[in-house]
Amino acid sequence: MNILNKSISKAVDRPVKVLQFGEGNFLRGFVDYMIDVANEKGVFDGSVAIVKPIAFGNLDMFHEQECQYTLSLRGKENGETKVVNRIITCVSDAVDTINEFEKYENYAKCDTLRFVVSNTTEAGIVFDETDKFDAAPPKTFPGKLTKFLFDRFSFYNGDESKGLILIPCELIENNGPQLKKCVLQFADLWNLSDEFKAWIDNACIFCSTLVDRIVTGYPRDEVEKMCEEFGYKDNLVDTGELFALWVIESDKDISKELPLDKAGLPVIFTDNQKPYRERKVRILNGAHTSFVLASYLAGNDFVKESMEDPTVRKFMMDTVFGEIIPTLSLPKEECEEFAHAVIERFENPFIKHALLSISLNSTSKWKSRCMPSLKGYIEKTGEIPTHLSFSLAALMSFYTGSEIRENALIGNRDGAEYKIMDDADALEFFKENSSKSSLEFANAYLSNVRFFGEDLTKYEGLAEKVAGYLDDIRANGMRKALENVIA
Repeated sequence: MNILNKSISKAVDRPVKVLQFGEGNFLRGFVDYMIDVANEKGVFDGSVAIVKPIAFGNLDMFHEQECQYTLSLRGKENGETKVVNRIITCVSDAVDTINEFEKYENYAKCDTLRFVVSNTTEAGIVFDETDKFDAAPPKTFPGKLTKFLFDRFSFYNGDESKGLILIPCELIENNGPQLKKCVLQFADLWNLSDEFKAWIDNACIFCSTLVDRIVTGYPRDEVEKMCEEFGYKDNLVDTGELFALWVIESDKDISKELPLDKAGLPVIFTDNQKPYRERKVRILNGAHTSFVLASYLAGNDFVKESMEDPTVRKFMMDTVFGEIIPTLSLPKEECEEFAHAVIERFENPFIKHALLSISLNSTSKWKSRCMPSLKGYIEKTGEIPTHLSFSLAALMSFYTGSEIRENALIGNRDGAEYKIMDDADALEFFKENSSKSSLEFANAYLSNVRFFGEDLTKYEGLAEKVAGYLDDIRANGMRKALENVIA
């Protein structure tokens, strides 16, 4: 069986318009997929040069396959299970910033280059004052980027038409301004010219983004069978879910230069991504956090299994449609459409998403994902939301334990131990308080400003309601308590 290359993919040569920091699964299954579709639809004519920003690993497989790879998108869409396979042909080069520094550096002189995308993890956008301009390359991603931009600025003598559009995909809020701040900090640290800093301000556009797609990566257990179906060998197969959303926020409109939406792709250009981020965090992440702990204690182990459990499913649906969506700022119809897509994502038969994995650091997750909806519901209706307050009782029940072992609080489900993973202070709190009466426990938890940033017992009746649910869970078990809530 031949290995995938350009003779098989029939790739078209296109000018390099995108420099991509990161060769990982996510960017290949999200950004490169979108560029590839836009090329096919005739609304974009450009290729991607991938740069590997870290020392770990190598690009041998990329070179062997001439940067061609197969993306398999799998999931449920409009009630139907679908698999969509596509050879991604838009990647034209893969460069190692460390071992091929000169080649990487020469891309700063590329006349057709217009965009820089990145996914260097949340820890990637950092300023490190020990980083060196003279290093080949600097060790941090913002350091590498600053030197790259300075090389481009210098080569083109400050020509503002040669500025770049920077689209970071790291999962931090305001990733664009954060990246720009780091670049300007390095410019100051390295005593780069005021003219360069003005060029950064005037000629470059730093976008903030919200990215949403689960990319499950290389299908190790299935790849042999998949390649038999493809008819070629592919060591770079990538897999992901069908759903995708890319919200790109910028001060200047870039939609005409990057018309991905014109290719029918789920890309939104805006000057304010906040409502979309709020919708994602509260519906997708909030739904997860509000039901997974209860579902686990009710006997389930995976998200898909939870969606096949009528009791858990109804609890989740009532939470999302009855208590979360009414608090959001986007139109109700848009939020409900997004919520239905989220439910199909939870039902994806190709993804085994373990509830215990999602349970990690649930105390901080509840604060960021569920608390805004709880407060918004109280402010809007004057009432305590049933399902969101039950989710607090479920968290307290899940976090019940008297022993910390190997940095985990040990919980118990039907006689079997499970590990509760959170920061040490949180685990110590629950170890000391989870054996108290339901009302004492609820008051101690809800009044803990470190968990919530405020004292939630100020909401009249909340502690009593949570304690009542916890009493029910303790007396009758999680499943019966859930049934009582959704009755």
